[in-house]
Amino acid sequence: QLVESGGGLVQPGGSLRLSCAVSGVIFDYFAIGWFRQAPGKEREGVSCISSSGYHTRYLDSVKDRFTISRDRTKNTVYLQMDNLKPEDTAVYYCAAPDGPSPSLDWSTMDYWGKGILVTVSS
Repeated sequence: QLVESGGGLVQPGGSLRLSCAVSGVIFDYFAIGWFRQAPGKEREGVSCISSSGYHTRYLDSVKDRFTISRDRTKNTVYLQMDNLKPEDTAVYYCAAPDGPSPSLDWSTMDYWGKGILVTVSS
């Protein structure tokens, strides 16, 4: 089970930290990714992290603004989002493939959270 938290309304330039709590599986086995879907747009991969935590990937438009990390003591993956822009507004999902390798391809994910809304607006 994957459960997102930390979304909400923030002004442009602000920050949010999303959390993805993982339960029911061996946390250290799975890579985790963050995906988002804005109204009228296709779902896209935002960031992902390997099971070890040593390998990460980012969507070009969020590089240098977003940081993904994982805490094995809390079975949680985080997405720190800084300098948020209106175009970051979307429902954000955490998801996992059935394995340790990270991917930004949402079609390869096997497990999904329900999603959480992030709205960037003044």
